[in-house]
Amino acid sequence: MRPTTIATALLSCCSTATTAAAAAVPTFNDHNDDNRLRIPTSYESAILGRRILALTPLGTLSTVFPEDKKRDSSESDAEVSAKERRPPGLSGLPYGLMEYIADCEDDDLGNPTILAIAIGTTFKNAAAGSNVSLAVQWTPPHPPAKRIKSSSSSSSSSNWLSYFGLSRAKDENKDDDDDDDDRDISLPYSAANLPRYSLLGHLEPIPGGDDRSDENGVGARLASCYVRSHPDARYWLPGNRIHEAHFVRLVVEQVYWVGGFGDRAYIGWIPVEEWRNVTREEWQKVRLPGEKKGWKEWSVQAQEDL
Repeated sequence: MRPTTIATALLSCCSTATTAAAAAVPTFNDHNDDNRLRIPTSYESAILGRRILALTPLGTLSTVFPEDKKRDSSESDAEVSAKERRPPGLSGLPYGLMEYIADCEDDDLGNPTILAIAIGTTFKNAAAGSNVSLAVQWTPPHPPAKRIKSSSSSSSSSNWLSYFGLSRAKDENKDDDDDDDDRDISLPYSAANLPRYSLLGHLEPIPGGDDRSDENGVGARLASCYVRSHPDARYWLPGNRIHEAHFVRLVVEQVYWVGGFGDRAYIGWIPVEEWRNVTREEWQKVRLPGEKKGWKEWSVQAQEDL
């Protein structure tokens, strides 16, 4: 299949997903149960996204490099970049790395809590004016009891190679015990069938977030919440002797959601008002695929009493 054909098929799938919606609470259905699959609404997807935020400790935080600024007319861009310990020519290029995240604020608006290390490139870029995006994906704690069936009985890694018209050649002179190429890297679940999303916005300091002197204050509550998700982060909380650190929030301005496969999941933009209006009670009632054992991979979405 040509790349243009694949792209057209994906766009068609996404377009169908974004236009389908309904009012009822989404439920789990097997793929073969009367072929009745209902696309969740954007708000139902926002509820699931808020639960993912509450349960997921990691995300990929992306920024862009600022323009190289000359301190005086005698300095070249390369000289300024050298002072910043980065190569020249990075201006405007995206940069993304894993970061610890948490959901620790009392206002329940769905703005992720982040412990910003001032020396980090991500936070230097943000301080220079870069907007920020945070990519979050749901990773089920339990593998499915019923998997999406493959058309072949061979290993999933071999299936992928065959799909692209490749084959794995074996080196007869290499010891099997030392052949790292034969490692099975297949996942126990379909990641493409699970929800993920990107939050777009900007970082801002949380007022009182760096002050832990009052055990009932904002800073102490943030630190307690954050360390519950990231015990090792206690060593670089605000006021530590190693790095300058501050609690910041990612102020969510846009939300793009991919709930899974387009025939059973919402794919598209979630209005930011819907994201902010989700209540704690709502996201605490739903369950995500794989939160409990015995789930089926061909599923629609979560239901309250799963």
